[in-house]
Amino acid sequence: MPQDPNSLKHVTAHWKTTDSVAPDSVDELIHRSNCLGADQRITNTGGGNTSSKICERDPLTGEMVEVLWVKGSGGDLRTSKKENFSSLYQSKLVDLQRLYGARTDKGLKSPAEDEMVSMYAHTTFNLNPRPSSIDTPLHSFIPHPHVDHTHPNAAISVAACARSIEATREIYGNEVVHIPWMRPGFELGLAMQEACEHHPEAKGFIMGQHGIINWGKTGRECYERTLELIEKAAAHIEKKQAERGGEASIFGGVLHDSLPAAKRRDVFAALLPWLRGQVSTRKRFIATVQDDEAVLRFVNSKDAARLSELGTSCPDHFLRTKIKPLFIPEVPAAGATVEEIVAELKSRLSAGLEKYRADYAAYYEACKRPDSPAMRDPNPTVILLPGLGMVAFGKDKSESRVTAEFYNCAIEVMRGAEALGGYISLPQQEAFDIEYWSLEEAKLRRMPPDKELAGRVVIVIGAGSGIGRETALRLVREGAHIVCVDLNLTAAQATADEILKKTGLGIGVAGSGISGCGPAIALQADVTRRESIRAMLNEVIFAYGGYDSIAVTAGIFVPSDTTGHIPDDKWALTFAINVTGSYLVADESARDFKAQGLRGSIALTTSANAAVAKKGSLAYDTSKAAANHLVRELAMELAPLVRVNGVAPATVVQGSAMFPRDRVIGSLAKYNIPYSDDEPTDSLTTKLAQFYADRTLTRSPITPADQAEAYYLLLTDKLSKTTGQIITVDGGLHEAFLR
Repeated sequence: MPQDPNSLKHVTAHWKTTDSVAPDSVDELIHRSNCLGADQRITNTGGGNTSSKICERDPLTGEMVEVLWVKGSGGDLRTSKKENFSSLYQSKLVDLQRLYGARTDKGLKSPAEDEMVSMYAHTTFNLNPRPSSIDTPLHSFIPHPHVDHTHPNAAISVAACARSIEATREIYGNEVVHIPWMRPGFELGLAMQEACEHHPEAKGFIMGQHGIINWGKTGRECYERTLELIEKAAAHIEKKQAERGGEASIFGGVLHDSLPAAKRRDVFAALLPWLRGQVSTRKRFIATVQDDEAVLRFVNSKDAARLSELGTSCPDHFLRTKIKPLFIPEVPAAGATVEEIVAELKSRLSAGLEKYRADYAAYYEACKRPDSPAMRDPNPTVILLPGLGMVAFGKDKSESRVTAEFYNCAIEVMRGAEALGGYISLPQQEAFDIEYWSLEEAKLRRMPPDKELAGRVVIVIGAGSGIGRETALRLVREGAHIVCVDLNLTAAQATADEILKKTGLGIGVAGSGISGCGPAIALQADVTRRESIRAMLNEVIFAYGGYDSIAVTAGIFVPSDTTGHIPDDKWALTFAINVTGSYLVADESARDFKAQGLRGSIALTTSANAAVAKKGSLAYDTSKAAANHLVRELAMELAPLVRVNGVAPATVVQGSAMFPRDRVIGSLAKYNIPYSDDEPTDSLTTKLAQFYADRTLTRSPITPADQAEAYYLLLTDKLSKTTGQIITVDGGLHEAFLR
């Protein structure tokens, strides 16, 4: 390991000398793990394991025993804490070898592998509830105190190279030994134990088509060795690439040119809703788009068609990306219009998707075993488009981002392996046995059921405050991805940030680079301008691939003056926001809903005032009456694909942006409700809210949360047969009863 961390080119040293953690402790193991996970060139999201064998006092006997602390099933090295690690009696784990040997002697090798995983629970130290990883035997049976197992692209390139054995020797000499491909588990752990006995000088193993595992006498030594071995592999690949002709030779060189960035974005905006609909035949997927330089270099290359057909190599990769991506080999004509390019892509993708599903079914039939689970979704999760980039799909934004991340890793692995002598993938049967492994299936079945709005994208217009904000917060609890839209971008971002803080997932970013977003984003839009709405919808499409529902809660109230007059411009603005804005949103979204072919829902905001004439609110009341009928007209226009309904609140004072302090005071004065000018705003608001509540049958103030519940009902499938209707949430305002 170079003494100067700054000399590292291909990895970053995060372990600083100022870090104070006790050696050979669980805290040091956590620190080491976090340092490794902080560099995505070392291990991918959720991948890799670390371990330390630590002497601890047995809570039953009081004796000092050796305990294996190893990252458990699930979790991520970058964020792992103590609760993410299993603790197991090392001696009991080693004793399991006799049990495994007795069963494999009877020819029960595969069942014994699976049964061993359930036996790890019997070796648990101190009642630790964290489930053990299938990689536990690797860490236990390697006779060294500290072990790192990572998935760096450089090391997997060596592992997935046709010359893997030779390349391992060229890079590491006798320091690292090549272990042929074996499915992770007990047998691989035993093979590593034997290899350690035969190669006492070794510092690590290249695991055929999988990754790298290495060790050290101390946690710090183990960490530094991990960096050293990755650095050596990456430097060797760089050298071999230079010998082959450098950048110009990567993936055989350039075959296609990329479309200009602005045109790519326009194509994606028009294509993605349709494509999302095509792959969501079983369940709705969320997309992540990548069109950065590295992805474009691959999809535009001469070798992309050949390499993508081989599929991925590392098990961690293809569990996310499936056996292979869908590659569309021809690039759209650069001189064609966006409409012409999209039409051509739809034709090619339709044929490609049909063939992909057929190929996947054939793969399943050829490789399935008598006890294999039923065939899973045959749609691709990665689609490669020359000239455009990559689209990755997942059940939510987090999963689609990780899928994209993993295929980026696969691209880098292919680049490195090609430089070393040729990329090879796992045999299909081996790949199938991991994808349809009974333990993997059991893990899927143990997962909690999807929430009601899982895989759904909901746009909430007016999300910066009041009803819109509460609606956004209500819907995200049901698993929805929320697009917080407001004329005030700062307010929309505050709502998105609140969602992200509550969920602990992702970062909301408005504008460019939005494909890296999480379960909530903030966007600005002016509903009175069609072009602003279209720009916002395109951003949503680029972020998630499409959308499923829209709630329009934005509105404006301009009171008449004391003579009952309202200026013409204020009249026009009231109708522009309360009526025309909702129409423009529905009209612009109609093409996207149609392209997706997935059932959707729109909920507009009207008002109890639409049915009750009130002095002093002429423009508002008539605009809301028009909005009521707009709901019915849009329900007709957008049927049968999209349901359109309305929510009609009565006066919502608390939490409403339409009731600033001056309007509250004006209303209190209008209704002769006692107040003082220096009274706190909350007190004034409470008085006015109770006044309105006392005029209703339920005598309870109406809150934004009450309205949010109505939007929730309309935007889920709970009222899937309801369209063209107005749900009134007014506390029982008898003046608004239907006549």
